[in-house]
Amino acid sequence: MSDDDYCLIDDAARPPKADGPPYAECVLCREPTEYPESYKGVTLCPVCEWQEAQRTACSG
Repeated sequence: MSDDDYCLIDDAARPPKADGPPYAECVLCREPTEYPESYKGVTLCPVCEWQEAQRTACSG
């Protein structure tokens, strides 16, 4: 395994940014996100997205 095999972040899994309201609700706190309401999938607000990234970040 090379160093490139560790800590990969799949940007393709992120929903597209919305141009304006209506915004999708965060699945954790129900605050508005930056993503369109029409997106079908998991959406997180900027705060929860940052906290989730901290939880899943590599520690080594």
